[in-house]
Amino acid sequence: MAKTLFVDLKYRVVEAIAQDMPRRQAAERFGVSISSAIRWYQQYKSTGVIAPKKQGGDRRSGRIEAHADFILGLVSYTPDITLVELQEKLEARSVRVGIGTLWWFFDRRKITFKKRPRMRANWTGPIS
Repeated sequence: MAKTLFVDLKYRVVEAIAQDMPRRQAAERFGVSISSAIRWYQQYKSTGVIAPKKQGGDRRSGRIEAHADFILGLVSYTPDITLVELQEKLEARSVRVGIGTLWWFFDRRKITFKKRPRMRANWTGPIS
């Protein structure tokens, strides 16, 4: 219900400004900040939409996604390559990314490489 009220308030503020009411006066009339009234009206003028913009999401992975073919090629050629080694190979191509960024890159693709130490077989002898 709060969402509907908010969109309605936003609509009334934008409508008042569109009908030549000064932005400051519209903000004061509807009890919102001046900056919000200005932003809402600018968004309406540029997009024609009053609804709230999408929130959250990943905005930075495009940098590493541009090199996806190179990274996946390295992994297929050298399956036991570490994230640090991948980071160094990318840095040689003037691409600076963090270890966490590389981890998320592989996590999005459901690619995991577990390097477990060799262990003695878990076997017990016959019981007599």
